[in-house]
Amino acid sequence: MVEDIYAGPQGSRVPKSFTTTTEPLTQLGFIVVQIDGMGTNNRSRLFHDVAWKNLKDAGLPDRILWHKAAASLYPWYDISNLGIFGTSAGGQNAIDALLFHSDFYKVAVANSGCYDNRMNQMWWNEQWMSWPVGIEYSQSSAIDNADKLHGKLMLVVGEMDHNVDPASTFALADRLIKAGKEFEMVYVPGADHGAPGIFTERKLMDFFVRNVFGQDPPNWNATSMHFPSS
Repeated sequence: MVEDIYAGPQGSRVPKSFTTTTEPLTQLGFIVVQIDGMGTNNRSRLFHDVAWKNLKDAGLPDRILWHKAAASLYPWYDISNLGIFGTSAGGQNAIDALLFHSDFYKVAVANSGCYDNRMNQMWWNEQWMSWPVGIEYSQSSAIDNADKLHGKLMLVVGEMDHNVDPASTFALADRLIKAGKEFEMVYVPGADHGAPGIFTERKLMDFFVRNVFGQDPPNWNATSMHFPSS
């Protein structure tokens, strides 16, 4: 099982009909789920206000209950080594799953995330974290809480990200190293926000194959497969 997360409070993400967005992962045998937990938009004010000064929440308690309920209904719904991935606000959400809910989430790929809401565009962050800057910014900061990391983590960042400053990813990597934590990092030269392309997609799939399935991915350098430049 892997969860595709984006819990930015400005909207809701779960599609109302079937899509093939995560087809590469499902073709490998993963079951990919999307959930709109508390803190996301388009429901009640009470539902939405969970995110106020609390972006680290990401609706993760709701998501955990949903996964457990599904696992109790379906024997094939294996949450024993649950993976999670997301981009931008979803990148922040994905690492928060490992930092604050490591008893449940075990593997995460965090792509182009804002890992401290004091480092990103304030017009977005202040809507949810308020002003002036208070202790809640540190409480929601993956950088300030990097020492809490458990599980397997891969960070992805594009060199030319115009949306979220890549400095956020590098600051998180620095703090993880200083905390003695192990992680993987994918830096894509010339790439914009999300570092899109087959190289990044393959890195995500290989990471989950190794750390969720417990299998070795192909040696891509030894294959005859060729991909168009992204």
